[in-house]
Amino acid sequence: MSRQIGRVHLTAGILTVVAFLGSGQYMRMHVPAMAVLEDGLRMMYRSRHIYLLGSGLVNLMLGLYIHVWAAGWRKRTQTAGSVLLLAAPFLLLLAFINEPGRGVGADLRESSSGCFSCSEAACSMPS
Repeated sequence: MSRQIGRVHLTAGILTVVAFLGSGQYMRMHVPAMAVLEDGLRMMYRSRHIYLLGSGLVNLMLGLYIHVWAAGWRKRTQTAGSVLLLAAPFLLLLAFINEPGRGVGADLRESSSGCFSCSEAACSMPS
């Protein structure tokens, strides 16, 4: 079981890093150029881009070093943390796609949910 969940996190991490590279290319080729966008909008793109990288690297590291607990509360907590951590890249990719178009003062539920799920997952992984 440890190898299976490790492979899932490793695959999610690799796919997220590829999505990070793709979002970087999108920002590079964005019309109008990022340099001429207003500061708030440019910051939204960049921050979502970095959040995506962070969630991918956390999944990669967990995929390499996970130790699955056999039973008990640690197993349940670890499973919940894995689910949250696997959801984070998806939410953050949605944030990169959707939130800058809504503007700076708009509802930021995808990025906040993605960041919170990464944080909660990190807190729920028993050592």
